[in-house]
Amino acid sequence: MPAEPSTTRPHVNPWIIAISVMSATFMEVLDTTVVNVSLPHIAGNLSATIDEATLVLTSYLVANAIVLPMTGWLSNFFGRRRFLMTAVVGFTVASFLCGIAPTLEALVFFRIVQGATGGALQPISQSVMLESFPVESRGKAMGFWGLGIIVAPILGPVFGGWLTDTYTWRWVFYINGPVGVISLLMIRQFVFDPPYIKRATGGIDYWGIGMLAVGIGALQYMLDKGQQEDWFASGLIVGLAIAAAATLVVFAIRELSVANPIVDLRVFKVREYTAGVFLMTVLGFVLYGSLVLLPIMLQTLFGYSAVQAGIATAPRGLGALIFMPLVGMVMSKFDPRKLIGAGLLIGGSSLLWLGQLNLDAGYWDIFWPQFIQGTSLGLIFVPLTTISMDAIPLHKMGNATSLFSLMRNVGASIGIAMTGTWLVRQQQVQTTVLGSHVDPYNEVARATLDTTRAAFVASGADVATATQNAYGAVFGMVQQQAAMVSFVQIFRTLGLIFILMLPLLFVTRRPRHQRK
Repeated sequence: MPAEPSTTRPHVNPWIIAISVMSATFMEVLDTTVVNVSLPHIAGNLSATIDEATLVLTSYLVANAIVLPMTGWLSNFFGRRRFLMTAVVGFTVASFLCGIAPTLEALVFFRIVQGATGGALQPISQSVMLESFPVESRGKAMGFWGLGIIVAPILGPVFGGWLTDTYTWRWVFYINGPVGVISLLMIRQFVFDPPYIKRATGGIDYWGIGMLAVGIGALQYMLDKGQQEDWFASGLIVGLAIAAAATLVVFAIRELSVANPIVDLRVFKVREYTAGVFLMTVLGFVLYGSLVLLPIMLQTLFGYSAVQAGIATAPRGLGALIFMPLVGMVMSKFDPRKLIGAGLLIGGSSLLWLGQLNLDAGYWDIFWPQFIQGTSLGLIFVPLTTISMDAIPLHKMGNATSLFSLMRNVGASIGIAMTGTWLVRQQQVQTTVLGSHVDPYNEVARATLDTTRAAFVASGADVATATQNAYGAVFGMVQQQAAMVSFVQIFRTLGLIFILMLPLLFVTRRPRHQRK
């Protein structure tokens, strides 16, 4: 199917274009986390276990990851406007089908379709906005784009929990319908193909498509299921790791040698872009790693419900919501590298602050470090996307934004997988370390045990039963403290990772603000 012929583009207010492409993109990014809190309801309603229900998440992420890097090529092959409209239609229809799915198998299949069609929305929306705004206003454009990309996954658990509790889990999908229709109508009216969107004259690299699908799919599935399968103790995970590594290496070699690659990896020759992609991968790692850890900590140690935990993590989104537009408006007056440096320092400090929490922490002890971290995301995300794309020619922008979005998602998947694994294993280590101090020769441990036993005896238990219950209660205290130590250690490490990224700023240059 040939691309649509280029015509003279009518002048359209760039903010209308931004709203057109970002409305559906916001819902697509929201869908990466909005289903998380609904999994128990989905499992119960469709007669499945929680582990089986996690396929609803995994299937979406795998399909999304496979399509992301191919978006630039697909836009050129079909025409970007046509491809974007098809993606919005596919995402909207698949969302409705997910809502009416009668079985888990059907829901997983429709989530694959939803992830595959929605995967194109992030990079296309970014490339459309970068070309629609004047070069000197790209900071404002990326501030608006960042609101959807960063704030949406933070608000997802809150929104999903409210919809599920107020209505049913099916409304988590139904809500995409009207937004998708509005976005489709606006794209049809206001978005047009630029003249440099042209279909390549060479053949289709079917081998490249196949290797990309296998490599990215295996990598994503391995990261999602690694902890559940005990990582490399599982033959499945070992097989997936080998398949992902071998396929992606061969894929990279092939794409650097063929005339018409599915993914043009030569864009990494631009050092600002390469440094920016690496920083964005780390940002995804830290953001999603901490985003997953905090609700777990609040629910397991502080007794929050799923909805309460979602609301308690919302200040991060509030900080980003306020600061991203502000940074976009003032970025042209400052060296973006200094803004990124300030963001890395503030973001690292906020995670170190979370690393000082203890079991006596209250709501405001959790609110402020998250709000400050949200402000740091605005300082990092907006100038980083602007610097990374500044040196990319417009005709290569679609390919560059596809890889940019892919690596952010890969970083997020690695962050979620590693922090989850680290948390489980650190809890085991800390339980052993702290438990070693609970013995008859430790005065504090002995006094605690005696006090607890006396409390059980006072409640009516005999001495033998009270002693057994006291040992169980003290062991529960040890486990609780071990879990708290594990959480704060991971928060501290994530904070240090942020700060250690500062030297990368020296390999970037201030944007030249010149169209290629």
